[in-house]
Amino acid sequence: MPTLRPVAAGLVLTAALLVFGRPESGLAEATGDPLKLTNGLYVDPSSDAAAYVRRHPEDTELASKIADQPSARWIGASSGDVKAGVTAYTTAAAKADKLPVLVTDDLPGRQCGIGGGAASDAAYRRWISAVSDGIGTRPAVVVLEPDALARLDCYPTSEWNARIALLKYAVGVLAAKNPNTWTYLDAGNVTSGDAKEIARRLRLADVGKIRGFALNTANYFTTDQSVARGTEILAALGGGSHYVIDTSRNGNGSDGSSCNPPARKLGTPPSPAPTPVDLHLWLRTPGQSDGPCGLTPTLPPGTFSPLLAHHLLTGT
Repeated sequence: MPTLRPVAAGLVLTAALLVFGRPESGLAEATGDPLKLTNGLYVDPSSDAAAYVRRHPEDTELASKIADQPSARWIGASSGDVKAGVTAYTTAAAKADKLPVLVTDDLPGRQCGIGGGAASDAAYRRWISAVSDGIGTRPAVVVLEPDALARLDCYPTSEWNARIALLKYAVGVLAAKNPNTWTYLDAGNVTSGDAKEIARRLRLADVGKIRGFALNTANYFTTDQSVARGTEILAALGGGSHYVIDTSRNGNGSDGSSCNPPARKLGTPPSPAPTPVDLHLWLRTPGQSDGPCGLTPTLPPGTFSPLLAHHLLTGT
């Protein structure tokens, strides 16, 4: 029997699923709409917030308003065997009939050369391919590389094409191999320069091949501000795209700081949103530190702090 081309193989898989139903592995019928294949967003039982609540069951407010809410899992160079980890995570979500949200953060040098990330362009291509392999045909939402496009200016212009090429590669892999994943290229926030320029960069990275773009990742700007920004970007793109908004910590808006500022508040819980916004998501788990700054001047980035969490609960 001749080897099936990828498109033909996908059609055969879809036909088989229609006949035999959903297999026990958690693979889903290739409808392309992860919301229709699942029943709500996945709550990570092993999140730092959940771990804190297990140690402090008396903190019922933090449990119900943060730990029990679905938030994204960030993956990067420190995530170990990324294919195995993503496979386990998306499989657990599929068994629960829930939709997992992943944020990739592994471009070489990461944002503005802060360090970390893949050791080379080739290493990043292998890494993002492993992420894709870990998802397979299970439903998922993926936000690609926060601030990679919005803060491209931090790098010499001679490096721009190579960095955009990596994003384009990631888009291509996920578009080709993950039929039930909605992928969003991160497009920064309301202060990320001219909307037309962001749209130009999104086009260069092939945003038209995926679901759309993400706004306000790990930031504090209000949903209304992000919708206005999204409208500008959509107009510059000529339509045909969708976007998601990080509402995890935007209940009081921004005070101009993006690093553990005081008097911020939880935003809208993760949920579907009015079109062209697909989802309000908690891309940053409330209570996770932005870095050694603001309310927690010694806390490393990504570390969960009940102090930060309770400030967000009270808005003070």
